[in-house]
Amino acid sequence: MLMPRLVLPHDLRHLRTRRSYGFKRKMITKPRVITIGQLASAAAVNLETVRYYERIGLMPQPSRTGSGHRSYDEKHVRQLSFIRRARELGFSIEDIRALLMLTAPTHRSCAEVREIASAHLISVQAKLADLAKLESILAATVAQCSGDDSPACPVLDILDRPQPSNPQVVP
Repeated sequence: MLMPRLVLPHDLRHLRTRRSYGFKRKMITKPRVITIGQLASAAAVNLETVRYYERIGLMPQPSRTGSGHRSYDEKHVRQLSFIRRARELGFSIEDIRALLMLTAPTHRSCAEVREIASAHLISVQAKLADLAKLESILAATVAQCSGDDSPACPVLDILDRPQPSNPQVVP
């Protein structure tokens, strides 16, 4: 004896068929709300850093929940990660502010970004040259140090030297 087929409002066989073809049901979801702690963790920065960037206008002020808590979204995570990465590369706050303005679709200008990055590159190269000079002076001074109990110490002597009026590294 055949059992009558149970008729459901949504036939499960068709759902399985749709799933196997990669179709998905549309779901209406609210944007994910992120707390300040979750934002800081997602962007790998300190919580106080988020507040500081908001205070100086580098990050937009977030919306607030009914109880007054800050409410962030994925856009904030991307922007904070951008800022953190730019800081890791040594860009100044003002350079980052300019770069953020240039990320807007209506303000994109690769020429302006290149100008900011080129100026920063020149600054980094100058710092590297200064560090190379410092390394050679320090290496030479350490090589002169006997390391014994003698009261004469070249490392202390170079540190005790008066600073010249021109702040160039002097051997």
